[in-house]
Amino acid sequence: MTGALSPARAALYWAPTLEDPLHRLGSQWLGRDAETGASLAQPDIAGEDLPALTADPRGYGLHATLKPPFRLAGSYAALRADAAELAAATAPFDLPPLEIASLDGFLALREAVPCAALQALADACVATLDVHRLPPDTAEIARRRPERLSPAGRFNLNRWGYPHVFGTWFFHVTLTRRLTPEQDARVRPAATSFLGGAAARPRRVTELCLFTQAGPGAPFLVAERLPLGG
Repeated sequence: MTGALSPARAALYWAPTLEDPLHRLGSQWLGRDAETGASLAQPDIAGEDLPALTADPRGYGLHATLKPPFRLAGSYAALRADAAELAAATAPFDLPPLEIASLDGFLALREAVPCAALQALADACVATLDVHRLPPDTAEIARRRPERLSPAGRFNLNRWGYPHVFGTWFFHVTLTRRLTPEQDARVRPAATSFLGGAAARPRRVTELCLFTQAGPGAPFLVAERLPLGG
């Protein structure tokens, strides 16, 4: 069955390796392991409902987006083959230390300094694998509120199916929904304490992660961990 006839979606993400402590701790923070699909007990935060605050990122799994979710224009096997080829042609690289930041009220992990190799990988995922993307329909475009986007964002949405790619892309691992200042004052210290030194530890990017979603509302799961070669 082709992607045009299926509600399934795919995405290219960065995610911590299974051996990285951030995989275990970050998955527990969100309440789900995207590798296994297992639900996980989340830490308690006095005065806050962490399961509610993490409901949206929990569905996507612990990740940073490289190529945003898209419906398949062809077969999964063809996407997998091209993604594996791209990964094999990309040299592993060091990821700068990660730190918790607020993005318009959302808590997320960001790299401490920009990483050119990371930007290049995201750019390559968007452009090289775009042949596998079924263009969004009118309803999908409308949900992005194009009237609120910059000219660059509208161009990207129409051309690439998502406004934040290439020059408007930035690495982030979402940890919560948008918080009030009062919630931020409680949740940010709790996240910092819970993740401990796992975020800032040295790490190499050695994999390109292919995630899939079976249908609307279904959780995203790791389908493939494609090794980088270079």
